[in-house]
Amino acid sequence: MYVYAVTDARMPLREIPAHAQRAERMGYHGLTVPEALHDGFLSALLALEHTRNLKVATSIVLAFPRSPMTVAYAAWDLQSLSDGRLELGLGTQVKGNMEGRYSVEWKSPIPRMRDYVTALRAIWDCWQNDTPLQFEGEHYRFTRMQPFFNPGPIDHAGIPVFLGGVNPRITQLAGEAADGIMTHPSNTNPRYLRELTIPNIEVGAKRAGCSPRDVRIVAGGFVATGPTREAVRAERERTREYLTFLYSTPQYWPSLELHGWGDVGRRLHRLTREGRWPEMQGAITDEMLDQLVPTGSYDEIAEILRAWYGGLVSGITFPMPDDPAYDAEATAVIAALKE
Repeated sequence: MYVYAVTDARMPLREIPAHAQRAERMGYHGLTVPEALHDGFLSALLALEHTRNLKVATSIVLAFPRSPMTVAYAAWDLQSLSDGRLELGLGTQVKGNMEGRYSVEWKSPIPRMRDYVTALRAIWDCWQNDTPLQFEGEHYRFTRMQPFFNPGPIDHAGIPVFLGGVNPRITQLAGEAADGIMTHPSNTNPRYLRELTIPNIEVGAKRAGCSPRDVRIVAGGFVATGPTREAVRAERERTREYLTFLYSTPQYWPSLELHGWGDVGRRLHRLTREGRWPEMQGAITDEMLDQLVPTGSYDEIAEILRAWYGGLVSGITFPMPDDPAYDAEATAVIAALKE
């Protein structure tokens, strides 16, 4: 399995270079950089510029506030700079954020994302192979590329495109039009992967006439681990708190519904709307955590993760220690997962 380190969404940009270099020293295949408080492309630039071998995956940058053309330029530059180490993860976000936070008109996200990915590849094909730019879709139209604005071919032009998402339709689209999918922490447990993610990828791949085996799955779930039992318990409780927040959002309920816990999501949603935050505590039970979050100390977790994800995914995220004093123990876990 490929093993990715994770970048905290609140990490200041000035800390990204050292964070990426640490991940590379520890033997991670890659590093995921989010887009929440910082522009995902800026984070990716800093991580790629200060490493030599580490792949850097945007996980994820929002597509619809940006033109495919601007994303095409940014990804092309990063791929050229890094000698082919960029993995472009794109996401849709929800209607409320698109309209209220980005002032972007909301349109049906699945057809729009299909157009988006196809347009990106048409633009890159134009630059790499001097193919006339002639993309006319339902949502995007690109028909003009003067020589002055064409950056020309690069080495490693095949930029892998991943989609981030939860629901069946975006998962099918990943199988149909993308190189892979980056799962959300709310839908990364083995049952969800077996019963929903993989079958929907197969539907999309069949629609495109390609093999589902060529579609990579990067499992971006939580892992409760650490050097001691006490550290593992503390991380498990931190994860419980985070899942309590996540599952108050209806878009993340499919995993709850699959396990028969739909009432938990609806209760959390109601409590958030009423501002009754203290009453949300305890909604995520130990039984739920056992099914949703792999848990174990550093000397146990590699075997546990292989049991959860072996044969199901091509890559997983694994947290770096909060304290660098435990980097050696985490490095051993990474090495074991790469075997």
